[in-house]
Amino acid sequence: MAKDTESIEREIEAARNRLASTLDELAVRADPQRIANNTKNAILTKLNEPKIKYSLIGAGALVVGLTLIKVFRR
Repeated sequence: MAKDTESIEREIEAARNRLASTLDELAVRADPQRIANNTKNAILTKLNEPKIKYSLIGAGALVVGLTLIKVFRR
């Protein structure tokens, strides 16, 4: 009977340690600041790809050009 009790206590302690580890990992993963920084870095990385970067520059130049045409036609 004593062996069973000790075994159960060890199992409970191991389960507590696993739970604590899981909770710590969830706290790190759910940190809003970390999520925001990771998202910002992913967006900046994507925007720095030549295809995206030059497409956005071209679209911006087009908008500016069309705006200037519209302004000076009046």
